[in-house]
Amino acid sequence: MIDSQLRTSGVNTPFVLDRMRAVSREQFVPDKLKSVAYMDRAVPLGDGRFLAAPLFYGRMLEEAAPRAEDEVLVVSGGSHYVAELVRPLVAALDVMQPDEAVKSGRRRGDYTLLLIDGAIEELPDTLAGRLADNARIATGLVTRGVTRLAAGRKAAGEVALVPLAEMGIPILPEFAAPKGWAF
Repeated sequence: MIDSQLRTSGVNTPFVLDRMRAVSREQFVPDKLKSVAYMDRAVPLGDGRFLAAPLFYGRMLEEAAPRAEDEVLVVSGGSHYVAELVRPLVAALDVMQPDEAVKSGRRRGDYTLLLIDGAIEELPDTLAGRLADNARIATGLVTRGVTRLAAGRKAAGEVALVPLAEMGIPILPEFAAPKGWAF
């Protein structure tokens, strides 16, 4: 995975490679799928959830650049893999499921880094409200059916995401944009 998927795709940041080497992907997939845990595509976990391809996590960690003082919120895509990659690098880490993330929360403005383990169409205000001003965000972003890695920040109460690289990322249906008419 390190040499054939990450390095060849430009993921060469030492801390990223160290963490991905240290956390075994097969611990995060069903027993019957352990033999394919390192394939370069998403591994189905059941119930519509997936462990994304290694490249997504490598690029996500590079963009997120977690710091020792960060308070991190991870929205799990079902595996908790990204949480284990980040846990020893940061001061505090909370994990929530996508359905919890779209609900109104009690904790407001505390998190300095948000990692969403999947592709979203939109970031709900309820989740953005949990972020401190100047918080960093790394996620997948889906636009017209195309998924891309995206990174961004919360500044002056608003969140801006910039799409960075097109790649296959499992879509989180809880973050779908409301459907409507377009002309």
